[in-house]
Amino acid sequence: MDEGKTLPGRDLDLEPLIPVLEGKMKARIHAHRADDILTAIRISEEFGLKYVIEHCTEGYIIADILAEKKVEATVGPLLMEHSKHELWEVSLQNPGILAKAGVKVGIQVDSAADTQYLRVQTGIAVREGMDRQEAMKAITINAAEILGLDSHVGSLEVGKDADLAIFDGDPLSNLSHCLYTIIDGVVVYCKD
Repeated sequence: MDEGKTLPGRDLDLEPLIPVLEGKMKARIHAHRADDILTAIRISEEFGLKYVIEHCTEGYIIADILAEKKVEATVGPLLMEHSKHELWEVSLQNPGILAKAGVKVGIQVDSAADTQYLRVQTGIAVREGMDRQEAMKAITINAAEILGLDSHVGSLEVGKDADLAIFDGDPLSNLSHCLYTIIDGVVVYCKD
């Protein structure tokens, strides 16, 4: 080392970015507007990042580009108010348009408290044009793949966690009730 030069100190605020820069972890990029989504893609490509676009609110405007670039997107929540400029162009058809274009779509809510509305949001996506099978994948295997958890969850396969919910009707209908919830093969909830 040259005399007079010192190594930079550790920056604990930035250190969590190392796995992202090394490609060991996906960057989860919060973007609503089409121009912001395209900027996120450009920066990710420039730095060779693995990434997912979260919310992807105006993704339907650039669906063909997203599909061509094999972008993964989590969409939602679908019932957002137009409370800020970035949400003015929200469309309930967004998940369906993206899926039809070939984008791997997951459907999201914004907080653990809102998880109870995930199936309602998914039902809305189906009502607004998303293929039912694609919608089910958006809350199961696609979501697991996007999060990098598909070796454990997201589909019913030997060797995966035995996590399952059983409903008394269509799981995407707000008229149906969850009868059983099974986690790791153990019934943790029974409606009776």
